[in-house]
Amino acid sequence: MPPVISIVNQKGGVGKTTTAVNLAAGLSEAGKFVLLVDLDPQGNATSGLGIKHEELEQGLYHSIMGEARVHDVIKNTAHTGLRVAPATPDLAGANVELVNVAGRESKLSDVLAEAKHAYDYIIIDCPPSLGILTLNGLVAADHVLIPVQAEYYALEGLGQLLKTIDLVRENIRPDLNILGAVLTMFDSRNRLSEEVLHELYKYFPNNIFRSVIPRTVRLAEAPSYGQSIFHYESNGKGAKAYERLTREILEKFV
Repeated sequence: MPPVISIVNQKGGVGKTTTAVNLAAGLSEAGKFVLLVDLDPQGNATSGLGIKHEELEQGLYHSIMGEARVHDVIKNTAHTGLRVAPATPDLAGANVELVNVAGRESKLSDVLAEAKHAYDYIIIDCPPSLGILTLNGLVAADHVLIPVQAEYYALEGLGQLLKTIDLVRENIRPDLNILGAVLTMFDSRNRLSEEVLHELYKYFPNNIFRSVIPRTVRLAEAPSYGQSIFHYESNGKGAKAYERLTREILEKFV
């Protein structure tokens, strides 16, 4: 079975979707067959790879609600070997619709069970919250990757996130593993960025990726063109950083 990696942080604007899209693209560029699961109702991972989610008739929501097989909603991307289970605006309703559904926390896991055999890696982009959709993303995952922005306030919610992961371990997925934290939007000229990195070691003493994602204009621009950084600026600092992160991830699963 392929490793299933959920990209999780309940704080918005920390580079979570950027990391999900570019890690998935990086793995596909390395010759892996990858499924990117867009579990965020905003659909930024979907649109960030050139798919107009508002024009789709069906998406991940319809699979979670039992209205479509996941194979029927998955879309190809411009990257060979990278496919997306897209988010559509309907996904926002799942937060309410799943509340009284039996086994609601395992719906995504059930959906992915029929697709796992076809991929080398599955990457899940979770919403910026700790609601029912993120819970589904954690239960469906084997590993959690936590992007942390190089800002002081970015550390504030980490304790709550780690408690949620512990609860999932205690009650549903005892083998859920924290793959590590990756520092994003890093500016080497900013002393605060260095201080945040130091503080991060208190939360993840043995689980911080060596690869640090810089703050660059190109990384911010790429999604508006529906491209990963590897297609938008393949030789830039952002692409090099995500290439290094991809290599680190691959090394963990050798």
